[in-house]
Amino acid sequence: MNGSVEAAKSYHQQYRGSPAEAYMAARGLVEVAPNFGVGFVGSAQIGHERYRGMLAIPYRRPAGGEHGVATVRFRCIRDTCVKDEEGNYYAPNRKEKHEGHGKYQSLPGDSPRLYNTGALIIPSPYIVVSEGEFDTQASELAGVPCVAAQGTGAWEPHFNLPLVGYKKVFHVADGDEAGIKAAEKRAAQTPNGVVIVLGDDHDINSFIHAEGVDSYRKKLGL
Repeated sequence: MNGSVEAAKSYHQQYRGSPAEAYMAARGLVEVAPNFGVGFVGSAQIGHERYRGMLAIPYRRPAGGEHGVATVRFRCIRDTCVKDEEGNYYAPNRKEKHEGHGKYQSLPGDSPRLYNTGALIIPSPYIVVSEGEFDTQASELAGVPCVAAQGTGAWEPHFNLPLVGYKKVFHVADGDEAGIKAAEKRAAQTPNGVVIVLGDDHDINSFIHAEGVDSYRKKLGL
């Protein structure tokens, strides 16, 4: 979208030493976050003032080269929402408390997109489909290519097309009823789809944080 490239660059430059970097460290993703251009909205671009203080997640597009960005999503990391009374982060193993507002915000007029489409051009017989950007980053931390939908209700039929050529498409479900049903629905649309439930209400990020990358790869049979 117009201005997304400039916004993504600006917010990524504000990432180091920011609350966003501290949040990603708590999730165990600080090592991989810079590879995805994760940023922080300290000084906001014109029109983005309402996203100030939020974590910025650019949706990069490989066809656009190093700086190709289709859009930017924003994620609440307000202390009152992401930390407990002792100042410890809830994530990734406890549910955060975002009351009266959504965790994520998209730019006006934006439509559901796949996250991390660069994974689709990496030679691999398999790929993971997750339900969120942090899960995608965690999977890539384990050396497993992954794309993500923007939640359980954001899957579009045309997202299936680039998945057809894989021998296996692992639809990793969030560990709740809604997540499992969504993964089953997605998997049914591709002949190579396999549903993976990590157990104990885990998503990819929380599972890797708790059990490690080797255990995650073992769950996938890799």
